[in-house]
Formats: sequence, C-alpha cells, structure tokens
Amino acid sequence: EVASGGAMGSGSGVVLSEDGVIMTNNHVVSAGGDGPASRVAVNFADGSRAEARVLGADPISDIAVIKVDRDDVTPITVGNSNNLAVGQDVIAIGSPLGLAGTVTTGIISALNRPVLTSRDPGTNTTSVIDAIQTDAAINPGNSGGPLLDMDGRVIGVNSAIAQLPSASGGQGGSIGLGFAIPSDQVVRIADELIRTGRAVHPVIGVQLDLQYSGEGVRVLDRPEAVEASGPAAKAGIEPGDVITAFEGRPVSSPDALVVLIRSRKVGETVALTIRRGGAEKDVKMTLEASGD
Repeated sequence: EVASGGAMGSGSGVVLSEDGVIMTNNHVVSAGGDGPASRVAVNFADGSRAEARVLGADPISDIAVIKVDRDDVTPITVGNSNNLAVGQDVIAIGSPLGLAGTVTTGIISALNRPVLTSRDPGTNTTSVIDAIQTDAAINPGNSGGPLLDMDGRVIGVNSAIAQLPSASGGQGGSIGLGFAIPSDQVVRIADELIRTGRAVHPVIGVQLDLQYSGEGVRVLDRPEAVEASGPAAKAGIEPGDVITAFEGRPVSSPDALVVLIRSRKVGETVALTIRRGGAEKDVKMTLEASGD
C-alpha cells in the first residue's frame, strides 16, 4: 500500500528492485495536489512501514517511481504486454478501499482501449492510456497495483475504473470495467524516471480538429495547426489532412491517435495513412520529443 500526504490519498505499488525502488501511479503520489506529495509512506505485506521519496513522477503516463531505504524487498517479475489476448485470465492485487493484499481475478476484456485515467490539476495535463480492459474487480485503492498473468508476471499497472453516475457524487465501486497501463509502456517510462527523474514523450507536431466527426482524425485546417519543422511537416502532412491509420491500425478519435503515438519511442519511424482530397497515401515520419 502506498499512501501520500498522510490521509490525502492512497493506492498500491509494485516493487521493481531489491534496493527499494517501487512503481505506482502518478495520481497516487500527487493525491489530487499540484505535484508529488512531500510525504509518501509504504506499507508492506508483512506489516512493516517505510517512508519513501519520489524519484520521478509523470502525469502524462500516470506513472511514478518512489524509493524506500531498504535492501531486502523482493522485486516482482515483469512480463510482456505485446502478446496478450482477449479472454486471457488475469489477477489484480492491491489495496482497494484500504483493504491491503486484496486479490481479484478475471479476464482481459479488451485491448488497446483509449482511456482517460487522470487529470493533473497543477498542469491541467490529462493522462490517456492505451489500456488493457479487465473485468477483475478493481476499486479505488487498486491504483498503482499490478495486473498479473497466471504465471505471476506483471502485464499491466491498474490505473482507472469506469464508474456509473453517483447521486451522492462519491467514488463508485467496481462495475467490471477496470483499466491497466500495459507493462511494456510502464517499464519504458519507469526506466526514464529512474535514470533522469522525468519522462520524454513523442509527438508528431499537429493540432487536431476536436469537432470533426468523420472517419479518421482531422488536422485543423489552419496554417498554425502543423508545427513548422515538426515531424508531421517534415513528412508532408498539411492542415486539413485526415489521418486514417497509424502503423496500419485504423484511428477513429483524437485520443486513439494520441495513445498510439505515446506508446512509441522518441526517434522511432512510423507510418501514417492520410487522406487528402479523396485520395489516400502513406507517409513515414520520425517521432520527436515534446517540448514540455
């Protein structure tokens, strides 16, 4: 169990190394504040407790890495998330509603689901993930805990739940719609946070038309919508172009395109299919780091 700022917020975490490096969600350590809390406490399964410091936190991916001064903790085994299948059995472990060590089970209900997991109030940054959807019971407090395959390997980090509208305005419970950040993306971000304290995210350098409702995703039809000398401009994308596919995968919403881009690495070359004037063509572009 990971608790930030006293009673301000709590969630779960995953031990990454024997020297006390632990991964959790950014929204767990920020606890609704403007940034990582000054005090983070970790309660281990054996009942021991330790204070932790934040090594790095990233509101865009909703991943944070913290460290306790211990060298006797057992790291979890991390698996791959690139070969998962809908219907696959999974296990979630965490501290839902403060009930530490709770285990729930279910299946993978869907893959590659664009989901808004949190909004950072300090920067107004939204976290949209290319989520693993599961019907394993996930409740407030599971955030930051592992989603495991049946061999006990982490394939995702639980980050969000869908909620029915509540008349009281409080947090709802599990309705069989939980979402986890895939482990391949989690490991990449966590490694960057451990090395440098910050994460670097790829961009293509366009503004999208949020009012467009046709097939694909439309670039705003304004000259400033394509960043000069950005990846899209270098690839020949123009204002008003419609992006219909990313690496052969159809895109149907701005969020879907965003998570596909964020799932790649800075410097990686990708293929986009664009439609202009009724004709489609494929373009290649190299992803660059965002300026934030």
